[in-house]
Amino acid sequence: MTDLPAETQRKMGLVIDLDTCVGCHACVVACKGWNTEGYGAPLSDQNPYGSDPSGTFLNRVHSYEVQPERGPAQLVHFPKSCLHCEDAPCVTVCPTGASYKREDDGIVLVNESSCIGCGLCAWACPYGAREMDIAAGVMKKCTLCVDRIYNEHIPEEDRVPACVRTCPAGARHFGDLGDPDSEVSRLVAERDGIDLMPEMGTRPVNKYLPPRPRDEEPVMDVLGPLLEPVADTPDGLLGWLDRQLSKL
Repeated sequence: MTDLPAETQRKMGLVIDLDTCVGCHACVVACKGWNTEGYGAPLSDQNPYGSDPSGTFLNRVHSYEVQPERGPAQLVHFPKSCLHCEDAPCVTVCPTGASYKREDDGIVLVNESSCIGCGLCAWACPYGAREMDIAAGVMKKCTLCVDRIYNEHIPEEDRVPACVRTCPAGARHFGDLGDPDSEVSRLVAERDGIDLMPEMGTRPVNKYLPPRPRDEEPVMDVLGPLLEPVADTPDGLLGWLDRQLSKL
């Protein structure tokens, strides 16, 4: 079994804004692409173009229709990956020590050379954040792109997880949630960020920003701007034609 560190120097993690996420799945594609093409342990697919495709993904987006107590129903897009919990049960059940939590930054990782694919960590994780890679025979999970965030050979703006770098809506944020003055910590404080399933006692590092309430049904008129008159009185050919017809 693997022991958890008594404390970590930092708590690197994600803050996901459920009010901003549009469910485009760009983060899913970027995660799959980076870990398959830019990392040494590719995420396999089985029968990807057949009738029963399957594959390994470290990040998935689920969509739910939610009916608030007041206001219209909302469609909430919910991205989910490993939450890098402080009390990570996936670590303490691992019989080989392959699953571990780093003391310096709190990131939970899997040493694939020690993993025997028993699946105990997947059973212990209450969030379903681990997946068995059928081709490799080992468990895989979000690494917060440790091969990117500390890589001094890439531009500084790229030293964030691939999902954060690619999000077109700016719904994903990355930083040290153990630092109360960090950008992500301030964002959580300002927006009343929440834990996923706090009753499980895992103390997830990743936080979610709840969607803001919609008091009124949004009104959208797509053709409205096109139907507005461009001038109070017609001029040019249409003006001349209008004047001629008015004489009849």
